[in-house]
Amino acid sequence: MSGAGEESRGTCGCACDKGCAGEPIAAAASVTSAPVVATGAAPAVAANAAPEGFVAHPTPAARKLVWADGQSSIDYTATAGHLDIRENDGSPIASLFVISYVADAVSGDATPAGPDRPVTFLFNGGPGSSSVWLNTGGFGPKKAPSMAPLPSGAAPYPIEDNPYTLLRRSDLVFIDAPETGWSAMAPGVPTSRAWGVDQDADVFCRAVVDWIAANGRWNAPKYLFGESYATTRVAVMANMIQNRCIDLNGVVMLSNLLDWAGDQAGSDAGYINLIPSYAAAAAYHKALAGGADAAEANAAVTDDLMRRAEDFALGDYAAALVQGDRLPAAREREVAERLSELIGVDAGVLLRRHLRLDMEDFRAALRADEGKMIGRFDARFVADNDYVVGSGGADPATNDAATAGVNSAETCAFRAVVREIGYEWNRPYLVLNNMQVEPNWNWMHRAPAVDEPMNCPNTALDLSAAMRRNPLLKVAVMGGKYDLACPYLSARNDIAHLFLAPRLKLNISYGLYATGHMAYVDAAALAAMDADLTAFYRDGRF
Repeated sequence: MSGAGEESRGTCGCACDKGCAGEPIAAAASVTSAPVVATGAAPAVAANAAPEGFVAHPTPAARKLVWADGQSSIDYTATAGHLDIRENDGSPIASLFVISYVADAVSGDATPAGPDRPVTFLFNGGPGSSSVWLNTGGFGPKKAPSMAPLPSGAAPYPIEDNPYTLLRRSDLVFIDAPETGWSAMAPGVPTSRAWGVDQDADVFCRAVVDWIAANGRWNAPKYLFGESYATTRVAVMANMIQNRCIDLNGVVMLSNLLDWAGDQAGSDAGYINLIPSYAAAAAYHKALAGGADAAEANAAVTDDLMRRAEDFALGDYAAALVQGDRLPAAREREVAERLSELIGVDAGVLLRRHLRLDMEDFRAALRADEGKMIGRFDARFVADNDYVVGSGGADPATNDAATAGVNSAETCAFRAVVREIGYEWNRPYLVLNNMQVEPNWNWMHRAPAVDEPMNCPNTALDLSAAMRRNPLLKVAVMGGKYDLACPYLSARNDIAHLFLAPRLKLNISYGLYATGHMAYVDAAALAAMDADLTAFYRDGRF
């Protein structure tokens, strides 16, 4: 889908349609201001708040709300509106849609409110995705339900306080990329100003700095949190924003993609990185076939299995691939049989592909006898594979059992939250716009200390430069065992090739969870991530 479109009132059946308990905030002049909205009333489209040269957009809206989990509570202000981003000479670039949650008062073990409270800037990736998923799918104060690895189904959904919201540890700012969500380029400014590795990072750095300035948070600890392509973004941003004299306290990267060369034709790195994730998927589905339920199947994917898969991938398997057609036939067969046992695909298939099994082939092969295809973003999800009529390409962000299983719930929860805040705009909200953005993306990247632009970006180099420049910068690298789109081993291999000093390597924490790409849609995985993030924000590591 290219956009959510305009919804009718009451799509999600949320309480705000019956009378919101939140308190509207009177209008003011900054991005954190809000028009007065009568409690329970459907908010009207607000007057244009855009400065000259920017696309006309409504004034910001804000509402005071309360989050509680029975042990702690947070009084917070939720704000929705636009940041109007400018060049250094003041000329317009884009209006970026932002939702922020800022604590006003807390009880229990939540981090105290105030100007020195940490603030985290969160973004999804694509390129071409809004930040709905990290917000109402994962770490915002309100969350959509999830039944992963089963689909959430259709509305109505119980949209409730998120017991694992990151608001307990930090104020949160979710920013939509240009031409996603309600973010829009300024009239006359070409999308090429923002649609590119370096251009995108620059626009987001400007947005972060503008939000900090507008809200007086210069002395607050500052964190970036990116998922998927946004890990590429935050790696570049970490170095870029520190070169603009703003040091970061931490970077959280979930479902990582740093060195894009590994997936290029002719490279064996991508095949190596996928082996542990293939092994996890195979063990999970083998357990299901034996009568296990989802929890029991997860338990079958043991730490020992993952270690053996990593050792094989980085050892005998990698050694075989690097030989190409010099690999003796007997050795190729031996490796194929070991690989077959590990990933559940016939050795004959592996031999015909010279041990190199593409992700889409694996997805189709694992349960082919049943006419099923496993998920790309979460290999535990399954869909029928025998209904396909065409043989052409499809949108990978939506033509997947894992994303199809959660997209509706997360989108409806987001629109309910926006309505509760009191913000409305009579133009489509582009939840996903990747089919327009990605084909037009400029992949050229100028990495630190590399004279010529890279045709295929490796932003691990930017992360390395940021860590060397700021030796106190802490990094959390998180991933799901069942993520085939961004296999967890990829980031670990990329970072291992940075040859960081021992003291800097201690600043990196790695988390691996029994889930997929959008790790937070699994309740058990989200609880584990919450424990690790609590330690990360408190101690700088987990």
